[in-house]
Amino acid sequence: MKLLYRRCAGLDVHKETISVCVRIRRSDSQQVEIQEKVFGAFTQELERLRDWLRENKVKQVAMESTGVYWIPVWNILEPASCGLELLLVNPQTVRALRGCKTDRIDARRIAEYLQYGLLHGSFVPPRPIRQLRDLTRMRVQVQHDRNRVINRMGRLLETVNLKLSSVTRKIAGVSGRAILKAIARGKTQPEDLASLAVGSLKAKKAALALALRGRYSDHFRWLLGQLLEDLERLDGELATLDSHIDREMQPHAELVCRLCTLPGVERLTAWVLIAELGVEMSQFPDAKHAASWAGLCPGNAESAGKRFSGKTRKGDRYLRRILVQNAWAVSHMKDCFLTAVFYRIAHNCGRKKAAVAVAHRILVMAYHIIRDGTEYRERGGDYFDRVDAERTAVRLSQRLERIGYDVVLTRRPEAQTAEEAVRRRGRPCKCKERGIPCNHPGPRPSRPRRGLLPTKPAPASAACSRCAKWGIACIHVRPRKPNGNFSGPTAKSTS
Repeated sequence: MKLLYRRCAGLDVHKETISVCVRIRRSDSQQVEIQEKVFGAFTQELERLRDWLRENKVKQVAMESTGVYWIPVWNILEPASCGLELLLVNPQTVRALRGCKTDRIDARRIAEYLQYGLLHGSFVPPRPIRQLRDLTRMRVQVQHDRNRVINRMGRLLETVNLKLSSVTRKIAGVSGRAILKAIARGKTQPEDLASLAVGSLKAKKAALALALRGRYSDHFRWLLGQLLEDLERLDGELATLDSHIDREMQPHAELVCRLCTLPGVERLTAWVLIAELGVEMSQFPDAKHAASWAGLCPGNAESAGKRFSGKTRKGDRYLRRILVQNAWAVSHMKDCFLTAVFYRIAHNCGRKKAAVAVAHRILVMAYHIIRDGTEYRERGGDYFDRVDAERTAVRLSQRLERIGYDVVLTRRPEAQTAEEAVRRRGRPCKCKERGIPCNHPGPRPSRPRRGLLPTKPAPASAACSRCAKWGIACIHVRPRKPNGNFSGPTAKSTS
């Protein structure tokens, strides 16, 4: 195997020590000289490590990603003045064989793999992006702390027979917080507490009065007051973090606006995308590599022609978490392409796999928005119907035939003016701007849009006026019940 580098170094990083191995191939021979040394983890020792690498004219350095202990080493060796090319590798790729593992052997193995070009580095963004990443990840931790306080508050209410969570899911909302503060101040009358509800919770005052009839005590009020103080403090920390992140994101304000054109993506999601992916996509050859790095693509496990579990691999959990949450939000949107993708996949694979698949789509779109400077263009919720309109018509007609209808399909003329589209849809059609064939319906006809002819027409006496107008069997008449009576608007007694 051909050596790629004449001089390189491998570092086995620990909390207190760093084992270093330098491999040097002499120009006058094919033999490799090995130099080994151990340094401490303090800054002064790391500077000695940097100077020692300079003395040996090392340019390429590789180290394992060991917790957070690699970061101090990276901080000392990263500056351009050092002239070093750093490589951070996944420990899984340089794992030692069982029974043959020491710090010295690990450093030798990393240096040897690096010299032969067998290592692939992990993505380490530049310092400004790493600082943004610290802020967004800190916000996640503060949000987790806030959720834990709310959960503790809900459990505390249950211990004194207060069933507030049975009436409203947001016990820390505007109404819930007003009620809890009143309880902490000593108010105990259920009716007075229920009167503090605002918004849609006003309609549940009776249920609130029942839920707030509990067993109050001074001990409970003190604990509730402490939890409310913690909640207020964490809300203040979140507000401070949001304002600070907003200021730090000002250089990327235009990119944030373009990312927010994605369905369901708001400011927080755009912040996380920039902080985790960066603003330069050169580290990912294509969108598929970015999705694999984030852990949003199926796993690849195959042996002897058999396909094993396709479980997703571990990736950037912060990015994966926010994108999957975004995918669940997209599933509730109307007339959206990604919503159609979600239910198209959920029909065969289930909703959880559909959420991961939509998160993968969002990441791919965000990759192209960041790399190419484009914006998201909505395709519409009926995109898959318009891709092959004939197949869609056949599928729907077959479905109607299976429930007992003869279907007569007539193709509407393709010529359609903008005025007709506005009258029919209430807004201009944008199919021409998107460069796709327009299949939006024209003005509503006076006759039914589909010719649905029942195979067994119902008697005129058993049809209501509405169904008779449309020429179909009455859907309001129910079949005869076992007791001999009809049910429905036209039912008559047979007695």
